[in-house]
Amino acid sequence: MDLYDLYQEVIVDHNRSPRNFGKPEGYNRIAEGFNPLCGDRLTLYLRVDDTGTIEDIAFEGEGCAISVASASLMTECLKGQPVSKAEALFGSFHKLVTGGESEPGVDLGKLAALAGVREFPSRVKCATLCWHALKSALNEK
Repeated sequence: MDLYDLYQEVIVDHNRSPRNFGKPEGYNRIAEGFNPLCGDRLTLYLRVDDTGTIEDIAFEGEGCAISVASASLMTECLKGQPVSKAEALFGSFHKLVTGGESEPGVDLGKLAALAGVREFPSRVKCATLCWHALKSALNEK
């Protein structure tokens, strides 16, 4: 199995069985994302504690495989992490899918599976929809 096949497997797995899918209890931040070009739509829920830690993060919605996989991977990566890490990952992930270099020292982990999106500019919005919703939710006070 080559790297491309492994990445495809990660995307398919997270699309078929999205992690952190559903409306959690006790969320204190919410944001919606909608891509009118393809119809992808999601609602992102976060519970951020007083210390700035993302205690819980989940999503609901529907969209293409890339949109759902990206949201699933993002929530899996950010649960239990400080908001500062989420903000750093936003920048690195955006650079990854748009063809830029990621920040030195930032490990994207399984999120790197979405690197191939940069070859399809029309799909970048699919991959970043949940990230823009995250940014909106984090800016909500």
